Amino acid sequence: MENTQWQCGAQLVVRHLEAQGVRQVFGIPGAKIDRVFDALEESPIETIVVRHEANAAFMAAAVGRLTGKAGVALVTSGPGCTNLVTGLATATSEGDPMVALGGAVRRADGLKLTHQSLDTVNLCRPVTKFSAQVSSGAALCEVMANAFRAAELGRPGAAFVSLPMDIINKPVQGRVLVPREVPEPGCADERNLEQALALISEADNPVVLLGLMASRPSTAEAVRAFLDKVSLPVTGTYQAAGVVDSEHFDDFAGRVGLFNNQPGDQLLAGADLVICIGYSPIEYDPVLWNGDRSRRILHIDVLPAEIDSCYCPNGELVGSISANLQRLTHTLGHPKERTTEVQRLLHGVRQQRLRLALRADDLHGMPVHPLRIVRELQDLVRGDMTLCVDMGSFHIWIARYLYSFRARQVLISNGQQTMGVALPWAIGATMVRPGEKVVSVSGDGSFMQSSMELETAVRLGSNILHIIWVDNGYNMVAMQEEQKYRRTSGVAFGPIDFKGYAESFGAAGFAVRSADTLRATLRAALEVDGPAVVAIPVDYSDNPSLMAQLRPEVMA
Repeated sequence: MENTQWQCGAQLVVRHLEAQGVRQVFGIPGAKIDRVFDALEESPIETIVVRHEANAAFMAAAVGRLTGKAGVALVTSGPGCTNLVTGLATATSEGDPMVALGGAVRRADGLKLTHQSLDTVNLCRPVTKFSAQVSSGAALCEVMANAFRAAELGRPGAAFVSLPMDIINKPVQGRVLVPREVPEPGCADERNLEQALALISEADNPVVLLGLMASRPSTAEAVRAFLDKVSLPVTGTYQAAGVVDSEHFDDFAGRVGLFNNQPGDQLLAGADLVICIGYSPIEYDPVLWNGDRSRRILHIDVLPAEIDSCYCPNGELVGSISANLQRLTHTLGHPKERTTEVQRLLHGVRQQRLRLALRADDLHGMPVHPLRIVRELQDLVRGDMTLCVDMGSFHIWIARYLYSFRARQVLISNGQQTMGVALPWAIGATMVRPGEKVVSVSGDGSFMQSSMELETAVRLGSNILHIIWVDNGYNMVAMQEEQKYRRTSGVAFGPIDFKGYAESFGAAGFAVRSADTLRATLRAALEVDGPAVVAIPVDYSDNPSLMAQLRPEVMA
């Protein structure tokens, strides 16, 4: 007979997590939530103690992105919850399912000026899909069930549950509520399908724009089958990395994001129809690629379009992306013939890739040029590895010039553009993919926002190679300041001995001393069983080219 009597609310919380299939919880305890941590001692769920609550959220989000099931962060009241906010905002912006459980003072003290009393529900509401406090023991599992459902369904994101101290400490009654099946969205109706077919049929130069939701592995397979049938040119946002496989690479104009100056932008500029698959405007502002509002848009996603003056679709297929793509693929006729301009552009992209690879091999200076580092990363990160990328100007070099052919092999952000995500994401990825080597990349600025988690990685024996691009400054900010003001402000900081820093945590530390030793150093670090850190001095003098307009002759 199902248990409905629990010695304390914390036991019911943990039982609900077990029923949801949660395998690990990331967090930091405190007096208002320690009863849940105590209950986890009797559970098969692994408790991962971290060094900062935002990193707990990042780790949980990585689990969510890679599995589709919400990862879980568990923190105490007051600052424990406020520290979560950046992680929650990032997860929601990036479509990563996660549930955060935060401690709270006793309900009777909720409106008093008492220690760690804070309205965390309203604090978290703007950055989550669901934010609620458990008001009674009887409602505990209802709130928990709805939090997981909100986090995982539709376009995933973060959910927050506030757990008052008196509820988790006292006996409660309640049944574990976990739906046997999570409802999956179906196909759009026949009228919308006919409208989509008409848009494609009438277009002279249709282009596919892939977004985050296209990168789910099952959806990526449907995208590839669709591309097989339609043979259309394709571009994608940073978050769609890996959807385009090697068989369709010659049709791929590269990724778009941040600055409108890429071959993919040229492809979009010439389109009369843009087929947006799993795309959200937060990934790449529509004004950057449809500022003149001249392109017709077909929106294919799990949710209706978020209407923008530059993103007002002429047709929408809302529901299961893969199911709708399968219907389109089955119904569409022969592929359209490409225009001469598109043929020339894609040929130019292929030639540019070859030129850049040759140029990268010839870059021997010190500090090391970004293209040389990306070239080495391309050879280093095999198909059976996961790559986690932090935020900084290095992020643009990697997003533009490093290619992946496996969906969700590369974890990359362009929603909140949050610094410090790479190392926590990597730790989360090792929990999901224990047989894989995980490579994470950050700048020296972003690394120091979460570097305390090196201790966590060492404690867990996480099989991570973390690479730091070192320039002693916030370089992505600097290059934009230079363009706007012809000078920089507030971007410089002092040097750190990252090799010694890593070794002080018990990780293996490496420092690149010359460009000619880069490859050997990276490979030596890759062979380490457990966490290893490589610091690479980087020459960002070519960064202005990241913002420069693409010259037509470059693509010729």
